[in-house]
Amino acid sequence: MQGKKDYQEQLFTSFQLSNHVPNNNFYRRLSEHLDLRFVRKLTKAHYGTCGQKSIDQVVFYKLSLVGYLENIISDRKLIDHCSMRLDIMFFLGYDIDEPLPWYSTISRTRQLFPDDLFEKVFTEILTMCIEKGMVAGHIQEDKDLVWS
Repeated sequence: MQGKKDYQEQLFTSFQLSNHVPNNNFYRRLSEHLDLRFVRKLTKAHYGTCGQKSIDQVVFYKLSLVGYLENIISDRKLIDHCSMRLDIMFFLGYDIDEPLPWYSTISRTRQLFPDDLFEKVFTEILTMCIEKGMVAGHIQEDKDLVWS
């Protein structure tokens, strides 16, 4: 007999995101090895003491890292991509029913920080990944390359 699947959206469901991200998933491993709390201290000087709360700086740098790793240069596409991936939502610390930051918030936050701060943060992230054995590579030097 030929079966037919009918979709019936549930009003209530029991869903735990961590149960749906495999233990060997890259972003799960990354979330276990990266402690980005140091970012808040580095960025504190760029914020005032009153007004609306900003995006969490840790979330901002995690989103920036996902953009780099997934080769996504558009903030709008980055947010769309992340909202469709359970493993990335888990990495960012968002639940499935929790909206990600608005894409324009990412753009405005990026303009807030100087380039040397990005370099410092991502150097620290790379160091953590190397120390945890998540990065392996070799540098290839081209001796015939002449810089002018």
